[in-house]
Amino acid sequence: MDPNRLKELGLLPVWRVRPGAIAGQSPDSGKNMSDQVETAAESRPFEESEDRSTSIAYADWGRLRQMVSGCTACPLSQTRKQTVFGVGDEQADWLFIGEGPGAREDELGEPFVGQAGKLLDNMLQAVSLRRGQDVYIANIVKCRPPGNRNPQDAEAEQCRPYLLRQIALIQPRLIVALGKVAAQNLLATDASIASLRGRLHEFSGIPLIVTYHPAYLLRSLADKAKAWEDLCFARDTMRNLQAAHSS
Repeated sequence: MDPNRLKELGLLPVWRVRPGAIAGQSPDSGKNMSDQVETAAESRPFEESEDRSTSIAYADWGRLRQMVSGCTACPLSQTRKQTVFGVGDEQADWLFIGEGPGAREDELGEPFVGQAGKLLDNMLQAVSLRRGQDVYIANIVKCRPPGNRNPQDAEAEQCRPYLLRQIALIQPRLIVALGKVAAQNLLATDASIASLRGRLHEFSGIPLIVTYHPAYLLRSLADKAKAWEDLCFARDTMRNLQAAHSS
């Protein structure tokens, strides 16, 4: 990938080949994925002259957590109880991204808890996955929008550098976008979930699959069967990526 593009996406500064990395291809883009890599963040003192995006782009996990915890970049910081950074295996192959914290997440500081979280855990278990084991869970925004409304574009834009840095540090093999807000933000589209499901997309060279948000499935039980199809598609995609690497 063009180094300038990597810098723009916040995926620099330092890269090393990840052990057991695989190469795959995105059907939508037709471009070969580069070998999966893991960012080795350089720890360096903060300089007041650095702009925010640059500082985030050089953050390691510890520093990134501190920056998120103290963030006041958008009005959501004024109404939150605490930030919700993300949870799971920091070298996970699977990255699940939702829209934003709800009331329970705002209280506990962990994404996808409560009934929606239990359903997500069940969905993971159905494809032999478990929270925290080769799985990382994050959101488009780190603070709860008031009344559980959808995040506004400006709010998502302020949180975007944090999410990009998390993706750069994790270097997942597959991203699963949970719900319309996550899918539309990651794919820069206003297309519907129905039109995005069942296809392999790409985010910065990483395969991406779209499915329904667990909270939506709690209200729309009929769509659980469709979500199961999406999970099977994701499982098969991961298997194909692994097979392509081993062949």
